[in-house]
Amino acid sequence: MERRDEIDYTAANARTIDGWVDHGWVWGTPIDHEEYARACAGDWRIRLTPTKFMPRTWYFPDMRGKRVLGLASGGGQQMPVFAAMGARCTILDYSPRQLESERRVAEREGYEIEIVRADMTKPLPFADEAFDLICHPVSNCYVEHVLPVWLECYRVLKPGGRLLAGLDNGFGYVLDDACERVVGGLPFNPLRNPADLERLDVAEDGYQFSHTLEDQVRGQLRAGFALVDCYEDTDAEGRLHDLCIPTFWATFAEKRGC
Repeated sequence: MERRDEIDYTAANARTIDGWVDHGWVWGTPIDHEEYARACAGDWRIRLTPTKFMPRTWYFPDMRGKRVLGLASGGGQQMPVFAAMGARCTILDYSPRQLESERRVAEREGYEIEIVRADMTKPLPFADEAFDLICHPVSNCYVEHVLPVWLECYRVLKPGGRLLAGLDNGFGYVLDDACERVVGGLPFNPLRNPADLERLDVAEDGYQFSHTLEDQVRGQLRAGFALVDCYEDTDAEGRLHDLCIPTFWATFAEKRGC
């Protein structure tokens, strides 16, 4: 039997997400031409979490020529909007289907994007201080440890660079599928807790992980970032959404000038 510490869970997650995209996953559906055209006209709307759009103050006042990294941000949703702002975009994702969506949208709309297939749990394949802004929608719930991700974000951002992140607060992992009963505890980690693994259909769900406020926000501070702004969000549907119970955070952090 394969030991849990030998499981290549990020590769398994990439295959799972490819399957989600093929079945119409909301985070894998690219924006259409009309939305891209609105963005070119100045109607910039980007989601890091399911329902709320980022405040416009989280972008730089002038994005033209800014180097933007979409970190685990494939799917043709955020990067086309940044491209419409005039940014120079790079997308890093581990899902080939998500990257293919980025390629198709860029080809359709006639802009250039650097496409990189890589695992964000490994050192990022970029030079120090390569980017002005990182867009990181909810995705680190698919990795076990997030502090290394924040450290790499800090390394590849220029002084004054911005990290815009969507974060799962972990609350949903304690509940059953109907969100009516508490059926587990935290942290949720199927690589370390057999009971959590039993709750997952790995082929369908992939390997998912809860992370604390300390992991997510204090981790950014430990990496060297200064927190500038934040907000909470609900899922787009379901009982917790109907009850206005937030299950996501979004943060705007900055690499202060050195």
